[in-house]
Amino acid sequence: MLIKTIQDDLKKAQLDRDEVRVSTLRLLISEINNARIALRQSLKQADLTDQDIVSVVQREVKKRREAAIGFRSGGRENSAQKEEDEAAVLEGYLLEQLSNEELTKIVEESITELGVNSLADMGRVMGAVMGKVVGRADGVAVSKLVKEKLSL
Repeated sequence: MLIKTIQDDLKKAQLDRDEVRVSTLRLLISEINNARIALRQSLKQADLTDQDIVSVVQREVKKRREAAIGFRSGGRENSAQKEEDEAAVLEGYLLEQLSNEELTKIVEESITELGVNSLADMGRVMGAVMGKVVGRADGVAVSKLVKEKLSL
């Protein structure tokens, strides 16, 4: 399971005295535990799946990217660099991201499969595409591409 890999990587980072990795992985494990608690309370499900953990990792990467942009616009380059370093550590736990060409092909195939051609059907297309690209593409990028293709 992915959580075991993350925990093992934390132990290795501690032995290597890699402060950025240690603090990032500790925070990630904390967020995973928070997600586990929330899931148990809401769904009474026993534990998180690897896909649930990937979702937590994606959310944490997004937070760090946004924080880096904010710090940079505020003239705090050191803080922005720290956020980007943490995002790089977290990205190591994500699946390889799809290229724009691969994503475009999946969107076009989904539109053809569903036989839709208007923005009113965007939700159906998004559901189909996100099911195929789970963990390999950002939802914002998918949404933008679907909207673009349905607007043609």
